[in-house]
Amino acid sequence: MIGNIPLAWLQLARQKVRSVIALAGIAFIVILMFMQLGFQDALYSSATQIHQTLRGDLFLLSSQYKSLTSNQSFPRERLYQVLGFDGVESVSPVYLEFAKFKNPDNGQKYSIYIIGFDPGKPVLNLPEVNQKIDRIKFPNEVLFDRLSRPEFGTIATEFDRGKEPIVEIFTYTGTIGYRVKVGGLFSLGPSFGVDGNLIVSDSTFARLLGRDSRDIDVGSITLKPGVDPQKVLVNLKANLYNDVQVFTQDGFIDFEKKYWAERTPIGFTLNLMLTMGSVIGVVIVYQILYTNISNHIVAYATLKAMGHTNKYLLSVVFQQAFILAILGYIPGFAFTLGLYDVARQATKLPMSMTIDKAFIILIAAIAMCMISGALAIRKLQNADPADIF
Repeated sequence: MIGNIPLAWLQLARQKVRSVIALAGIAFIVILMFMQLGFQDALYSSATQIHQTLRGDLFLLSSQYKSLTSNQSFPRERLYQVLGFDGVESVSPVYLEFAKFKNPDNGQKYSIYIIGFDPGKPVLNLPEVNQKIDRIKFPNEVLFDRLSRPEFGTIATEFDRGKEPIVEIFTYTGTIGYRVKVGGLFSLGPSFGVDGNLIVSDSTFARLLGRDSRDIDVGSITLKPGVDPQKVLVNLKANLYNDVQVFTQDGFIDFEKKYWAERTPIGFTLNLMLTMGSVIGVVIVYQILYTNISNHIVAYATLKAMGHTNKYLLSVVFQQAFILAILGYIPGFAFTLGLYDVARQATKLPMSMTIDKAFIILIAAIAMCMISGALAIRKLQNADPADIF
C-alpha cells in the first residue's frame, strides 16, 4: 500500500473484465485439482474399504499377494499354525474371488466380488451384515451390496419391496449358473477394481466357486487382550514359512494403497494429472500477473522514481497473487461441491469434501499463485525509470 491505499487491490479492480477472466481461470484450476484429488482419494478409500471393515489385529496373506483384486491364496495350515503362537486368541479365514453375476432383467453377466467367511465367526465390522448374519447360514443365501453399480439390475429395489430375488452366479469359465437367493442387503460400495459385492458363507462360497476351503485368501488374527501386536507380528514373521506374510491392519491398508499408487495405470495417471494441473495453474497465473505488470509498468517505474524500493513493488505483486488465490478458490470450492455429488451418483465411488481436502487445495492454490508471482516479478525488477521516461 501507499499510505492507506490498497494498491494491489485497486490494480485488480480497475480492470474488472480482465480480473474476472483471471479469477475464472484460477477457479478452473482449483476445480481441476479438487476433482483429481477427489478421484485419487476415492481410489484409495474404495480400494481399502474391505481392509478397513475387517475385524482382527493382524492379517495373514500369501507372500505372492498383490492386492485384493489380484490376490493369491495360502494353505489353511499356515493360519492354524498361528494359533500355536503366544498372544493369539483366534483366527478366521476369509475367502475372496470374482464371479459372474447374471442380471435377471436383461440376462447380461457382469463381474462381481464375492466375500466368504464362517458366519459363526463374523469378520466384518458392518452392522447391516452382522444383523443379517443368520440369513447366510442357510444354504445358497447371499447378501447383496445395495451400493453396487446399476448394471446388476434392480435387486436392491425389489428386495426393499418385500421380494427376495433369485439370481444366478457363474464362475469365470463356467457355463452353468448356480442359483442363490438374496436374503438381505448391506452397504459397502464399488471401487476402481470392483463393480459390486456379495457376502456369502464359506460353504456357499465353496459351492459357487468350486474352491477348496483349504485355500485361504486372508487370515484374520485376533490377539488376546493386552497383547502388543508388534511383538506378535515380529514373532510370526520370524517363525512362519516364507510362503506367507503378516500385516497389522494399518500395514495391510498401506500395502494396498501402495499397490494402486505405484503398480496400476490409474494410480500413475491420477498422480500425473494432479502434478500437471498444478503446473498448468502456475503457468496460467504467471501469464495473468505478467500481463498485469506489463500493463502497469509505467506506474511501477513512477513509484520507483518516487523512491519506492523493489521490495515494496514485489510485495504488491505477491498481494495480488494472494488475492487472486483466495477469490479464485471460493467459487472453485463451491462448484466442486456440486461436481462431487454428480460424480458420486454416477460412479458410486466415495467422493466427498473433507476439511483436510479443502485445506490442502487452499494451500496449493496460494502456493501456486505465489510461485507464479515469484516468476513474474523478474520483469518488475528490470523496470528502470530512466528507460521508461
